[in-house]
Amino acid sequence: MIDLLLLAIIGVITYCVASEGPWGAASTFVAVILSGLVAMNFFEPLAGMFPSGFEWQMRADIIALLGLFAAGVTGLRMAAEYLMPTQIEVSPMLYDGGRWGFGLLTGYATAAIVLTALHTAPLGKDLSLGFRSNDNNFFGIGGVEGAPDRMWLSFTQYVSENIFTTGNVFDRSEFPRYRGKPAEQWSSFPIRYADRRQRYASGGVMTSSSGPALNGPPVPVPIGGGGGGGSKF
Repeated sequence: MIDLLLLAIIGVITYCVASEGPWGAASTFVAVILSGLVAMNFFEPLAGMFPSGFEWQMRADIIALLGLFAAGVTGLRMAAEYLMPTQIEVSPMLYDGGRWGFGLLTGYATAAIVLTALHTAPLGKDLSLGFRSNDNNFFGIGGVEGAPDRMWLSFTQYVSENIFTTGNVFDRSEFPRYRGKPAEQWSSFPIRYADRRQRYASGGVMTSSSGPALNGPPVPVPIGGGGGGGSKF
């Protein structure tokens, strides 16, 4: 079911964006990419400003992520329309190819960002509608590494590491190794949020493989809005 929903998002957005012509479609695509990068890198500190209650903190990440994304796209589109109120005339072939090409890219990027945001939703480890946090949710095309959310996470990490070289890379954790070997670097975004959704679904009670259930007051996992984040730019 999630596959069909993502396909519907891509189709609707492609059609809507393509109706704006090649220049409008191109500016919308740029707005989506830039807004998505900003949202991914700043939603955690913004989520940390939400009320400290358990229910608020479990919802803060997805609200901050999608809120920043929507605000960024709206603001950049308004700026583009103000700076470019008219469109330059192009050949019919370039007109149709540009508007449908950028429309499809915009639809896919938006679907990838929405799918990534589902990881931060305060729901069970495996959501309804067939969402699988550790699998490809788009008809299995390209395997796990080719999933839209994995590709978006990889792109965000690549940009923060190679373009905005501040030394603080998005979603990169270092794990020390024995005998002085170089530390291994892993991306753990889906795993960490799957664990947090599991905590939420179990009412703040987690079971441990090496001991009894960990009972206690429901405290949010220290990721995302829980205080483990920060700007990666």
